[in-house]
Amino acid sequence: MRVVAKFGGTSLGSGDRINRAADSIAAAVREGHEIAVVASAMGNTTDELLDEIQFEVDELDRAEIVSMGERTSVRMLKAALAARGIDAKFYEPGVDDWPVVTNEAGEVDVETTTERAAAVASDLTETVPVITGFLAEGPDGTVTTLGRGGSDTTAVMLGKYMDADEVVIITDVEGVMTGDPHVVEGARNVGQISVDELRNLSFRGAEVVAPSALSYKDDDLGVRVVHYQHGDLLSGGTRVTGKFENLVDMRESPLACLTVAGRAIRNQTGVFHTLSKSLSESGINVDAVSSGMDSVTFYVDATEAERAENILHREVVDEEHLSSVTVDDDVAVVRVTGGELPNRPGVIRDIVDPLADANINIHDVMTSATSVAIFVDWDDREKTLELVQDRY
Repeated sequence: MRVVAKFGGTSLGSGDRINRAADSIAAAVREGHEIAVVASAMGNTTDELLDEIQFEVDELDRAEIVSMGERTSVRMLKAALAARGIDAKFYEPGVDDWPVVTNEAGEVDVETTTERAAAVASDLTETVPVITGFLAEGPDGTVTTLGRGGSDTTAVMLGKYMDADEVVIITDVEGVMTGDPHVVEGARNVGQISVDELRNLSFRGAEVVAPSALSYKDDDLGVRVVHYQHGDLLSGGTRVTGKFENLVDMRESPLACLTVAGRAIRNQTGVFHTLSKSLSESGINVDAVSSGMDSVTFYVDATEAERAENILHREVVDEEHLSSVTVDDDVAVVRVTGGELPNRPGVIRDIVDPLADANINIHDVMTSATSVAIFVDWDDREKTLELVQDRY
């Protein structure tokens, strides 16, 4: 089995933890597995180095300075492996066969990186490569970086380009949890989670796997998140399933748009719960919801419009903060889904500008970390789909 193991800063934060990391790597190698290692800077080294830059510095010098954390980690881990009789070699920008290369625009040069990653992988039966995470090499040989969470990106990217079976992210959390264990009681490990679910959680504050890393995951590449105290690279933790797919699709049947207006609804506790519960208890599925200060809008199947209107009207009559409900029939929704969406500044503009140029009125726009939904008149659906597909 070919595995890329990424050790986060916490998992390398002391001599004892480096020993623990080296033990887990050595055990997997002795079992006959091919292991490549990606190492973050020890502890909080990168942040500490950045804090000490109290002067004007260009990006080249900044990258060289912050690279020292990862450069130290790979030397420490390589030495710890050598002490266990494991043949290891550290890789950093500038050495022969350094794998991660960027182009003039600062983006990963896929062709060169794939070629170099394959060269490193070809020696896995003899040597454990210990590779600096976060860092890359520009076309002129200078040090560049992959941004926040770049070590995760390095690991999953190399897992893909080295044709690994699995990437294991070793970190200070016990995989993906049902909630923050520091905040909620009874939080437990989630054994399996989809890449779409994790990407959304990551963009909303869950510090498990960097969102940029997940863009490199495909169906053939396993990804697992395990706690550094687990001690076994090949089991445990949370398994991340699936892959991101760029997709533009259109709902085949029309929606009805039901808007409930009321005074400062957003500030009224329980109003949204009451409205959504009444629809749920009547078996009406809600396709999407949006809200403003004085309104809540539910999108339901158009065939349920009349029944949903009557249900919501009863709640309007009973609730003093609500004033009226109205229905707009025959609404279409076109959704864009893709792992690269969050990394593309101006993505909303790229979608809505062509619609405005075509005089298509947009009822609503809803976004998540991995998708954009555009609501338009039913008669405009085909043109909207065509224009969005042209972009994606």
